[in-house]
Amino acid sequence: MNIFRTTLLMAFLTVLLVLAGNALAGPSGMKIAFAIALVMNLGSYWFSDKIVLKMYRAQEVTRAEAPELYNMVETLARQAGLPMPKTYLIQNPAPNAFATGRNPKHAAVAVTTGIMQLLDRNELMGVIGHELSHIKHRDILIGTIAATIAGAITMMANMAKWAMIFGGSRDDNRGGGLAAIAMMIIAPIAAMLIQMAISRSREYAADRGGAAISGNPRYLSSALRKLTTGIQRVPMDASPATAHMFIVSPLRGGGIMSLFSTHPPMEERIQRLEAMRG
Repeated sequence: MNIFRTTLLMAFLTVLLVLAGNALAGPSGMKIAFAIALVMNLGSYWFSDKIVLKMYRAQEVTRAEAPELYNMVETLARQAGLPMPKTYLIQNPAPNAFATGRNPKHAAVAVTTGIMQLLDRNELMGVIGHELSHIKHRDILIGTIAATIAGAITMMANMAKWAMIFGGSRDDNRGGGLAAIAMMIIAPIAAMLIQMAISRSREYAADRGGAAISGNPRYLSSALRKLTTGIQRVPMDASPATAHMFIVSPLRGGGIMSLFSTHPPMEERIQRLEAMRG
C-alpha cells in the first residue's frame, strides 16, 4: 500500500512539473529549471552521508568502542540482507537517530547519546530496524527525486515571477496572465505538500519494515512512545533541511503546519505498529 501511494504521489508530482512548466516557463524553461535542480540535488545525494554526518559532528565507532551498538547494527543488517553500514554516534542529549547514504553499500546509521540512554535494548533494536529499512528501500534516492522535481517547480515559479516583473506576462491575454500568476503561487505549495506526503509515506513503510527486521513491532512502538516525550523534553537543534531524515521530527509544529510535516502523526504510527501485532 505504501509503495502504491508513493508511486501515485510521484506521478502527481511529475504531472505537476509538466503542467507548471508549460504554464510558467514553457518547455525550454522547464528543461533548464529541471537540469539545475537535478545537478543541485544529485550533489546532495552523492555526498549526503558526508554532509549530514559532519553537520551533526557524528563520530564513527568500532566494535571495540561501542560493542553493544555495533553488534546490534551488524546483527540486524544481516537479518535484513544488507551490507554492514557504518555506525556513528552523535554526542547530543536529544534522543534521535537517522540513516543516510546513496545506496546500501555506502550507508550509515547514526544515533545520539540521548537515544542510547533513553531506550532499552529491544526499543533500540526497533529504531535501528527502522533506519535499516530506509536503507533497504533506498528512501534517500526517492527523497532526492522528489526534492529535484519540487525544486524545479519552485525554480520555474521564481523565473516566471522575475519575467513578469521585468518583461511582463509571457501571455498577453489577461486570462492567461492571471492563470500564470495563480500557477506561480499554487504550484510550489502543491509541490511541497506532495513532497512532504511522500516523506510521510516512506516513514510508514520504514516503520513496517523496521518491525519486520527487529522481529517485533512492539519494540518500535514502545520506542516511539518514549521518543515523543523525550524529544519534547530535550529538543534537538536541527536544520529543517535534514529534519526528514530523523526517526522523529526534531522540529515542532502543529495545526496547519502538520500539512508540511515530513513525519506522520506519532499516534497513527504507533497505532499501525500495534495493529501489526494482531
